[in-house]
Amino acid sequence: MENKKIITKRKTFIIDTSVLLYDKCAIHSFPDNDTIIPLIVLEELDRFKDKKGVVGENARYVNRYLDDLRKRGNLHNGIEIENKQKVKVAINGFEKVPIGLDPASVDNQIISLAMKLDGSLNSKVILITKDINFRVKCDSLGITAEDYHKDRIIKNESEFYKGYVSVEIEDSDIINKLYEDGNSDTSIGVVEVVEEKIGRNLYNNEFVSIKCGSQSFLGCYFNNSINRISNSEDLPGLGFLGIKEKNREQLFALNLLFDEDVPLVSITGLAGSGKTFLTLMAGLAGLNEERYKRIVITRNVQPVGKDIGFLPGDINEKMLPWMSPITDNFRQGLKDKDLTYFKTMRDKGQIEIAPLSFMRGRTFSDTFFIVDEAQNATIHELKTIVTRIGENSKIVLLGDIDQIDTPYIDSLSNGLTIVGEKFKNEIIAGHVQLKKGERSYLSAVAAKIL
Repeated sequence: MENKKIITKRKTFIIDTSVLLYDKCAIHSFPDNDTIIPLIVLEELDRFKDKKGVVGENARYVNRYLDDLRKRGNLHNGIEIENKQKVKVAINGFEKVPIGLDPASVDNQIISLAMKLDGSLNSKVILITKDINFRVKCDSLGITAEDYHKDRIIKNESEFYKGYVSVEIEDSDIINKLYEDGNSDTSIGVVEVVEEKIGRNLYNNEFVSIKCGSQSFLGCYFNNSINRISNSEDLPGLGFLGIKEKNREQLFALNLLFDEDVPLVSITGLAGSGKTFLTLMAGLAGLNEERYKRIVITRNVQPVGKDIGFLPGDINEKMLPWMSPITDNFRQGLKDKDLTYFKTMRDKGQIEIAPLSFMRGRTFSDTFFIVDEAQNATIHELKTIVTRIGENSKIVLLGDIDQIDTPYIDSLSNGLTIVGEKFKNEIIAGHVQLKKGERSYLSAVAAKIL
C-alpha cells in the first residue's frame, strides 16, 4: 500500500518580491509558519534599495533585517523569529521551470521552487504575491497562490464606508424639534431611532439624512448627538469664491473640509464628482481667512497608459503635467485663465507642489495638504504622508477607487480605501463618498457605462 502524505498544520509561505516591496513588515507577518524567501528575490530587492520613497525604504529594511538575523543562525537552514515564525532563504530549486514558460523569468523560477517544495515538504506550500498574472500562472499549474491580505479590511465593495446614511421616519415633529433644539435630548433620542433603522451604531462625523414625507434634516453625528450641518453660505471664507454645492454629498464634503476639529478628511467619488474642485476651494478659503499659511499639493505620479518619459526642469516644472487637474480648477473656480493667480501664489510660497517620494523627514504645520489620486498610493505611502502633518494643519485624501493605475493594488487594498475604513470612527477624521458626476451629463454617463 502506498504511504499517504501527512500534511502538518504548519504552512510554508514563499514570499515574492512584490510583497516585500509593498510592505516591509510582511517578513514578520506569518506567525507559527515557515517563510521562504527565494535567493532571486534578494537579487531583485538589491536593485530597488537605492530608489527614493517607500519602495526603496522597504528594500533596505528587508536587507538589513536579514543581515541582523545572520547573527542568530544560518539563513539557508532557517532562523526562528518572533511568534514562532521561521525565516529561510532558498538557494536552489529554480532550474525546473515548466515547459512553455521562460526559464530566465524570475517569476517562473519561483514557480519551479514552489513545485519542488510542494512535492517534498509535509506542509502546505502557498506562494504569496501581489502580482495578479503570477497568481493566475500558479493556479494554472496547480500551485496554491494568494494575495497578501494583511492590509485588506473589507471583503467586497458592498462594504465600503460611504460617510453618510439615509433614513425615513414617521414622526414629523422629530424633524421640527431637531431644527429648533439642536443638541438636545431630542437629538439623543433620534440617534437611537437612526441606529435601530440602520442596524448598527453611527460613526463619529458620519452624516445623517432624515426624511419624513416632504420634510428633511441633514445632520452629522458626534458624541452621541446629531447636529445640524452648515449651509455652504455659512462656511467661513467660501462666500467670496461664489461656490455652492450641487448635491447633498458635496455639502457633506464641504462641512468636513471646513471643520477645524477634523484634520483628516478622505473623499472618494467618480470622475467629475467635484472632489478636487471643492477641496481646492476650501483650501483657498482657508488661506483667505488666514487659517492656513499654505496649500501643499501632491499625488502619486502613476501615468494612465504609456509613460511620457523624462521631464526636464526643476521639481515644480516636472510635476506640472501631473498637476493639471489643480490648474484646471484654478481656471474654472477663480476664472484664472492664464494661471496668473496660481503662479503668483506659487512664487509667494502659498502653494507648493510636493512629489510623493520626497516626504520623508518633512513636517507640514499651518498647512492645507491635498493628496490627489490617493487611490494610486499604498497604505504605507499614505502613512508616510499622514504622519508628516503638524499642528494647525488639515490633510485631504482624494481619489476614485474605480480608477487605479498602480500595479499590485485594487479597490479593496489601496491606501485611500484603507484610511477611510480604519479612521471611520475616529473623532479627528471624516469621510464622504460623492455619488454624482457634476462635470457634465456626458462625463456622468461615461463614468457609469464605459
